[in-house]
Amino acid sequence: MTREQEAALPQNTRSIMGFLQEHAPFSNMERAHLALFAENAVLAFYADGDIVIGPEDGVITTFNVVKQGRIRGERASPRTGEPETTFEIAQGESFPIAALIGERPTRTLHRAVGDTFCLRLDHDNFIRLFSESEPFRDFCLRGISSLLDQVNQHIQSDARATLGASHSLNTPLERFTLRNPIVCSPDMPVRKAVARMHDSNVSSVVVTDDARRPAGIFTLRDLRSLIAEDKGSLDTPVHQVMTPEPYHLPATADAFEAAILMAEKHFGHLCVVDDDGRLIGVVSERDLFELQRVDLVHLARTISTAPLLQNLVALRQDVSRLVDSMLAHGAESGQIVKIITTLNDITVRRVLELNLKQHDPGVPFTWLTFGSEGRQEQTLLTDQDNGILFSVPDGMTAEEARKRLLPFAETVNRELAECGFTWCKGNIMASNPKLCLTGEEWDDWFQRFIDASTPQNLVYSSIFLDMRSVFGPEQPLQTLLDRVLERIRNNGLFQRMLAENALQRQPPLNIFRGFRYAPDGDRHSLDLKRQGLAPFVEAVRVFALANGVVTANTLERMKELADRGIFDPPDAQAWQDAYSLIQAVRLRGHQEQMRRGEPLSNYVNPDNLNPLDRRILRESFRQAQRLQQKLELTYQL
Repeated sequence: MTREQEAALPQNTRSIMGFLQEHAPFSNMERAHLALFAENAVLAFYADGDIVIGPEDGVITTFNVVKQGRIRGERASPRTGEPETTFEIAQGESFPIAALIGERPTRTLHRAVGDTFCLRLDHDNFIRLFSESEPFRDFCLRGISSLLDQVNQHIQSDARATLGASHSLNTPLERFTLRNPIVCSPDMPVRKAVARMHDSNVSSVVVTDDARRPAGIFTLRDLRSLIAEDKGSLDTPVHQVMTPEPYHLPATADAFEAAILMAEKHFGHLCVVDDDGRLIGVVSERDLFELQRVDLVHLARTISTAPLLQNLVALRQDVSRLVDSMLAHGAESGQIVKIITTLNDITVRRVLELNLKQHDPGVPFTWLTFGSEGRQEQTLLTDQDNGILFSVPDGMTAEEARKRLLPFAETVNRELAECGFTWCKGNIMASNPKLCLTGEEWDDWFQRFIDASTPQNLVYSSIFLDMRSVFGPEQPLQTLLDRVLERIRNNGLFQRMLAENALQRQPPLNIFRGFRYAPDGDRHSLDLKRQGLAPFVEAVRVFALANGVVTANTLERMKELADRGIFDPPDAQAWQDAYSLIQAVRLRGHQEQMRRGEPLSNYVNPDNLNPLDRRILRESFRQAQRLQQKLELTYQL
């Protein structure tokens, strides 16, 4: 659009264009597309308390931008049934994209806060703008990839009020450290340290050395332990009762990294340090997650201390609710599956701990996990893929140790099934004697596995080459993996056969870019795991193993391969996005199935998807084809 053409537009149109250009994604759009929006938008007024859009309004047909005022999202509290605020939408922000693109009603009531004006664009012009403007389309696709029911969410919490701006799981920790941390010296009496905490209204104080590096942390939990266990008086120097060497992350790390670390290690405070290790702030679990139902760190701690198996079984429902909350609060699909895997790991550890209390077999072991759990890519639909690596105690043979471990493993497998980890149909479980082995036996097994690349062994490669430890000492597994990965790096024939096997997982597109349906599922269905995700997983694994990439997670493998120059960064980003989009559609399907009380399934009928979802899947499958073409070219297949 030329300046002359824009000058000829009505003043009201130019005024709306000026407003839009101040806000993302419109600030990145061409003037002609802003004019398209401005010329076709209708300005709607809502008085304080008016309902703008609600679930009763049916399928959403308008795209809305707040021009003045605010919109509050409300849902009924699961505890009281009373409406509670789940987010707020401010000036320049849009709603409700997920429902509009999904061609469904919104699940949230949107209410005006104060006198509010919204620019409303009808469905036809929304589709036109989506088709013609790449920045606008990308903005909408990012909404799909994170499966948001609402696009812009502003959670009302103490942490958010402190920050003065919204933040997500991707927010750098430096955003949480605007307030100076409360510190004390190691020799300060507990009494004075507690008084300092009280005066500052905080639940922890960091004990620092002369260079302001964190030497320990003292929390209200430590205070309760001091008094309840009579460890000393309030005049005791704080360094004697503090938690030494507190966990810390750099300020550039994000909230997701902090949350996962807190969940895995079961602590509620994390030090934030600069490049020289000096303390610059403290982040608490409360800062990170003020969610409406249950937060990650609290749930992880509850699982890790569950006294009975029945408690663990009941807590699985809380995992599902947490996933709902994470999706609603903007977590990416890659983050969601890692959260699910983390909670699954903690559940497995607790089942093992409870059984060890009842009957310790007296044999040191490492509990192994394979497949999607080994890659930290589990969803709520998961089965068991596990094994045992054990050390033979003095005075005992390997067979005698195995006989002690197998009944124990069978009990653990059975109780994991009660917790929702279904039995593996292929018997890839620790109670299988073939998967309860010493380090030397595992090493021999892998050597035969690599040297004799039979079709069955290549099928096993998709399971056993993505492995990690969940419980027990990690060094035995690390020693084993070092040997296995070295053999694979030096065995070009095995790599080639892995590549050939990976190409058997063809994306479900025909030559006309229509869908090829899953042969073993319901009629006209796609298997989002085997047809959608597996082509990425299998191909990326070959590149990772061939180039010494140790991590098993598919997205992390892609990133590291790009960092090493094996993948072109734009290609790697496109493949990461495509993989995440398929995973997101799969996660959304699982959540909807759970809400309807249906068995979880990876199958989806594309005819039941809206046109945009079908388009997203087609483009994602096309990216899988491009990745496989690179694999073919690399190994001349």
